[in-house]
Amino acid sequence: MRHNDKINHLGRTYSHRAAMLSNMAVSLIKHKRIFTTLAKAKELRKYVEPIITKSKNDTTHSRRLVFQSLHDKYAVTELFKEISQKIGDRPGGYTRIIKIGNRLGDNASMCFIELVDYNELMLKGNESVKSGRTRRSTRRGSGKSSVQATPAAPAVAKAQEGENAQIAEEIVKASKTETPETENHEVAQ
Repeated sequence: MRHNDKINHLGRTYSHRAAMLSNMAVSLIKHKRIFTTLAKAKELRKYVEPIITKSKNDTTHSRRLVFQSLHDKYAVTELFKEISQKIGDRPGGYTRIIKIGNRLGDNASMCFIELVDYNELMLKGNESVKSGRTRRSTRRGSGKSSVQATPAAPAVAKAQEGENAQIAEEIVKASKTETPETENHEVAQ
């Protein structure tokens, strides 16, 4: 039985897992998007989002806490200078995981994890869809949102899903043309 066994150990020891997550977080901060397996991306999200939240408060103490997790001063500098300025008003949800299919060798579910505010393609796509939405005034349903009132809401949702799939394909194509050395590295594995 797996009572209270909520941590995915990823088939690694504690020290190996901590080092791997630290390295992946540094790569995510430096490159804004990384390709990995779905299980690793989900664990990385749990690891990196509290670190990004700490970077909103630029004090010596928070810098030391972040450096304790990342072990890379260039990543810490970039996190506090660029990323914290861009995500300053966002209350959470700094990363996005987009599935891209299965790996050929072992059929592992692959995805890329990216920082939300750094994907221009996704930001352009969401601006047109967000214009018709409004927030509900209460949680209990006394006020109705405009999305519920329109009968075309499922069609808009399907169009948005299709749009996200097209954006994901464009991102994958763009990243493969940007970094040819990663293709050779994946083939070598």
